[in-house]
Amino acid sequence: MNPHAIKVACSNCNLRELCMPVGLSATELDRIDEVVAARRKIKRGTTLFRNGEKFVSLYAIRTGFFKTCVACEDGRDQVTGFQMAGEVIGLDGIVNDHHTCDAVALEDAEVCVMPFDRIEELSREVTSLQRHVHKIMSREIVREHGVMLLLGSMRAEERLAAFLLNLVQRLHARGFSQSELVLRMTREEIGSYLGLKLETVSRTFSKFVEDGIVEVRQRHVRIINTDALREIVNPNANPV
Repeated sequence: MNPHAIKVACSNCNLRELCMPVGLSATELDRIDEVVAARRKIKRGTTLFRNGEKFVSLYAIRTGFFKTCVACEDGRDQVTGFQMAGEVIGLDGIVNDHHTCDAVALEDAEVCVMPFDRIEELSREVTSLQRHVHKIMSREIVREHGVMLLLGSMRAEERLAAFLLNLVQRLHARGFSQSELVLRMTREEIGSYLGLKLETVSRTFSKFVEDGIVEVRQRHVRIINTDALREIVNPNANPV
């Protein structure tokens, strides 16, 4: 691989502000560029890492979409999250030096490989990088709390509405539309993540369509009434 292609990986990347600390000096950015060991292409349907595999690196998603999942005792896959360009995956391996889930590409993807020992080393010199890694880990904890809340106390409609709002908000941060999205995951995978049966996911989508909240054409979803989705998730948000 051409070392210069690696050298400019972060400084020329349009996702830099999403997965790297903001406000780095040119020197600090050069140092971080050196941490990116390589880029890896992952074909749709293949794994980036597997449960039980030794943890070596974090991965910044450059293009594409992933799901993380764990195998249940009955053999089914339980989806634990969906990750997109600009997000960092692999944090699950920090705890005991082994990955605790599978990361599967939902479409052809490319990741930047960041060896964790080099990140730790550099974090001691570039404090903003250390803060940023902590922030990413904290975001993951907050996300997990949100999922627990979803699964613990929300009805099917609330779960799907919250999921769509979260997805479109994350995509919008990457320059995509605030109202249109292409679902990279299947209805079944959405159901697995939200703790809902496939039929319930399909029925809830149909209800949203009937109520004029969304338009659905296969995997293309257009949100017609964002306020209505918000109202489903948090009916008491707007004082009467």
